[in-house]
Order: sequence, then C-alpha cells, then structure tokens
Amino acid sequence: MSKKSVRQREIVSLLSDQPTLRVSELAEALSVTTETIRRDLDELTGRGVISRTYGGAILRKAAEPSVAQRHSLLVEERTRIAKTACQTCEGGRVFIIGSGATTLHVARRMASSMQNITVITHSFAIATALAANPTITILMTPGFFHAGEGAMYGAQTLRFLEQYNAEWVILGASGLAADGASDALIEMADVYSGMIERANRRMIVADGSKFDQMFTARYASWSQIDLLVTDQAPKSALLKAMQTAEVEVKIAEAD
Repeated sequence: MSKKSVRQREIVSLLSDQPTLRVSELAEALSVTTETIRRDLDELTGRGVISRTYGGAILRKAAEPSVAQRHSLLVEERTRIAKTACQTCEGGRVFIIGSGATTLHVARRMASSMQNITVITHSFAIATALAANPTITILMTPGFFHAGEGAMYGAQTLRFLEQYNAEWVILGASGLAADGASDALIEMADVYSGMIERANRRMIVADGSKFDQMFTARYASWSQIDLLVTDQAPKSALLKAMQTAEVEVKIAEAD
C-alpha cells in the first residue's frame, strides 16, 4: 500500500473519531504539509468519502438507523425540542411536516397543544399521532412507500405538494454541516426539498448529535432555512455558516 493510501486511511480514521478537523490539524497529526493534506482531501472528496468545510473536512456518512430504531433515542432532548418548536409556530394554521423521530415528537406535541390546524405530511407515524386530536385536518401525500422510514416518496408525492402552500414546514435531518442539512435517504431528501418550496417559513428540528455530520443527500443550504430548534448551540464552521445565512437558533432548555 502506498504512503498516500495509508495517509488517506488515517485521515478517514481521524475524522471518524472527531467529526470535523481543519487542514492544519490534520497536517500536524500526520506530520505532512498542508498542501499534501489539501490534495488528499480533494481526492477523498472526489470519491465521496468526505465533504470539504471551511478550511477542513467532515466525514460523509451513508446511513443511519431506521426511524423505528431512532424513536427510542434521545427522547428527553427531542421532547424539549418539540415543545420549543410548537411554541415558536403557535398561531400558525397550515403546516407541512417531514418524517423523522424528532418531527414525530413535534406532531405529538401539536396534537396535545394545538387546535383547528391543517397538517400536510408523507409520514404515517406523524399522521397517526396527529389523529389523536379530532380538530386537526390531516392531508396525507400519495406516492411510493418507504418501509424503513414509514413515509411516502416519489414523483406523485412531489406533484401533490405542489398544490399546497403552508405557513411553516418542519423538517428533521440526518446531519447538519456547514453546507446545510442532509439526509441518509435520497428519496426522503427529494421530498424535503419539495416541502421547503411550499412554505413561508422553514424550520429544522434536530438535536446536537446531528451537528458536523454530512450524509448522502443534501436537501437544503442554510440560505433556505429560517430557524433551527435544537438542544445545544452549534459551534465552529457550522455556526459560522448559519450566522452568514442569518439562520435563527433556538435552544430548547430543560424544564
């Protein structure tokens, strides 16, 4: 194995341990020049292994647990995020909600705290949660069913969404990085991109474990997002990118 191949494997290993690293940090850790590191990063980016950030790199991930598995994780954090999200969009009447574990918490909170609203969704779990409140009108999109996510996708889904406008779209994310919000599933990312186009205000709900993570399909840049509701403050390149795009950040505090 060549020195370059060994070095690039070490770069991926370092990024696995620390989600985002700067060029200077990688150069120091591997005892090579910054120019060498930049060439390595360019090659790794071209192969889809990493994504470049401001002055560094982030490991690109291909998959995450199914939505059923995610429901049992970070319940306290997601409950706080859902409460803050619902308080933020209180007074809204028409919502679009994407699939996900955190957005399901938002739907449950809506069912218990909001009246006489309309929600458009492609997620069966979210529709079921909202159905507990008889004053909520639910519009379920058509399309192909993705069993792992429990949600619809495809051309029919996108055409259905084009018929409607909403005051808010509320979306989760597999990862949040300087480049924007991404999802492990290309099919879901396409739907989320379509949802963003149909709303006046665009909110992402995601806990801090999603920070500095990049997955297969980016569905939005930060210039397309108005608000992030999360449980901790973003840092470094992610924070800088959000500040540049003037994205509001709301931290869901513990009760």
